[in-house]
Amino acid sequence: MGSASRPPRVAGYLDTLGRSMAIDPRAFWAENYYNHPPLNDQMISEAEAALEVKLPVELIELLRIQNGGYTKGFAHPMSQRTTWAADHVPLDDLAGIVTNPSVDTPINLLETAYLTTEWGLPPKQVLLSGDGHYWITLDYRNGPEPSVAWIDVECGEDLQVAPSFKAFLLGLVPASTYAAA
Repeated sequence: MGSASRPPRVAGYLDTLGRSMAIDPRAFWAENYYNHPPLNDQMISEAEAALEVKLPVELIELLRIQNGGYTKGFAHPMSQRTTWAADHVPLDDLAGIVTNPSVDTPINLLETAYLTTEWGLPPKQVLLSGDGHYWITLDYRNGPEPSVAWIDVECGEDLQVAPSFKAFLLGLVPASTYAAA
């Protein structure tokens, strides 16, 4: 499906994201299982105010295509061993921005404050993906431009995955790259 068959605004995001991702952005998302509503400017403003951060443009562009949910299954290579694997971390889902309290979803960037307290996470994180035991986060501890971190709460692991969200996207590969032999 070419950009001609998509609304112009989404086609523009795809063009921009295509320059920020090693994977075709049209092949990023799987299912919107929790039926997150489409992202709009008001939701972004509310999220940035609540989280007290400026979200990366690439994240917002990706969420404008689909506002969170399951991905097609990706991994990010790691140069050092993690509690997940010797050479990578998973990205099976990505939190969206859901401001409507009637939408019940466990993958919502706006759950960051609650989950940070619940799991004893370091401050200045925005939770992108995880299950409570581990998290992939936007890490704002070093300033307003976040890196991407891997945090395993149970094992005390706190590692940088990528120096920026754009670098994180550029590093993603299909999870099948690391399939068990």
